[in-house]
Amino acid sequence: MPGITLGDTVPNLDVETTYKNFKLHDYFADSWTVLFSHPGDFTPVCTTELGAMGKYAHEFEQRGVKLLGLSCDDIQSHKDWIPDIEAFTPGSKVTYPIIADPNKEIIPQLNMIDPIENGPSRALHIVGPDCKIKLSFLYPSTTGRNMDEVLRALDSLLMAAKHKNKIATPVNWKPYEPVVISPAVSDEEANKLFPKGFKTAQLPSKKGYLRVADVS
Repeated sequence: MPGITLGDTVPNLDVETTYKNFKLHDYFADSWTVLFSHPGDFTPVCTTELGAMGKYAHEFEQRGVKLLGLSCDDIQSHKDWIPDIEAFTPGSKVTYPIIADPNKEIIPQLNMIDPIENGPSRALHIVGPDCKIKLSFLYPSTTGRNMDEVLRALDSLLMAAKHKNKIATPVNWKPYEPVVISPAVSDEEANKLFPKGFKTAQLPSKKGYLRVADVS
């Protein structure tokens, strides 16, 4: 898919939002950010998703992570839409800013385009404090996002960053579960990094590449 992708720096665009106008890099500075796009206001799946983001906002706040929405309508439309979002999802408060993009100029610059429908997509970028994309999800218009998976993936990224990417999280990993050690880390270094020790899986190949450590 063309456009910015993993490891690329998000362009420092000037954006208008429901709270105030700012440059994207100013918003990303010194924290992680979940940037998520929507094809348009007053649409059913998007309404459920923005409500869920509002309901999960405290989970992101606890992790020191900001939320930033984007929808392809103007500011007044966003503001008129918010009561519907909060009404449909009890307990939800849309306290995060939503970018306006009525002319669909920002969406392509952020590579949030649906290649099937050739228009705005239901996309999500997790952006690091260095303004680089660390993870991206792209969903078809028929499929709403799973907020638990967004949080799980975010926790994985935060865990890897904490350990300077010398660990990775295995399949279906959740916080407080063991992680695997990068093959680039020697056993000697691993002993220093993981004082609780680690276990090497005994596999038919006899290769000691799968090492599991408890970092909780």
